[in-house]
Amino acid sequence: MGEAALWGLVGGFSLLIGALLGLVLPDRPKVTGLALAFGAGALISALTFELTEEAYRLGGADAVTIGLAAGALTYFTGDHLVEMSGGGGRMGMMGEQAAIPATALLLGAVLDGIPESAVIGISLLEEPTVSVPVLAAVFLSNLPEAFSSATGMKPKHGARYVVGVWAAVVLLCAASSALGYGLLDGASGNAVGLIQAFAAGAVLTMLVDTMIPEALKHGGKAAGLVTVLGFALAYLLSTVG
Repeated sequence: MGEAALWGLVGGFSLLIGALLGLVLPDRPKVTGLALAFGAGALISALTFELTEEAYRLGGADAVTIGLAAGALTYFTGDHLVEMSGGGGRMGMMGEQAAIPATALLLGAVLDGIPESAVIGISLLEEPTVSVPVLAAVFLSNLPEAFSSATGMKPKHGARYVVGVWAAVVLLCAASSALGYGLLDGASGNAVGLIQAFAAGAVLTMLVDTMIPEALKHGGKAAGLVTVLGFALAYLLSTVG
């Protein structure tokens, strides 16, 4: 569990880096939108070739089907509850989060960050070392997520609050990675495959509900091309070794 927590911390630490950059750098919606698109493409590749494919190998079609559906519904429900509390548009740029309550921002950050980090821990169940494509995809996608959110949080909540929120989320990411590994260590292949598909479904739903709309809104039509670039580079990483 310690190793899983460490790698979860590494993947989640880019959230804090992105938030700090969002506090000190000028707002560049176009650049941030394209970065979100790149991160989304990388995550889609990791979910396809590192999680869903492995889930099918371990648990078969039933585990993949049930896991994807359960993960998607779980994230959808959580996201709906966050939106009801005022957390919709939490990944918006400067000025778009003025009416979002602080609690809703925190809940939204946790909801978006935990499934990705759990994926890191789950990837260690079948391999003795961390999956480089999964870790890279999570790290790269976290940077623009936190940057875009921090730029929107900054005017209303201030730098101290922003840093505190993302530092707390990073620690939760490490914990979720450790739990993703620890709770399934020694479990049957079918159970591991089911949870892998569950994580994939949750993250894929998050991408379509939050990251990709913001990427298209701020990055324009070029976001599609950059998404493919992120997907391709992550896939090439998965073929190394």
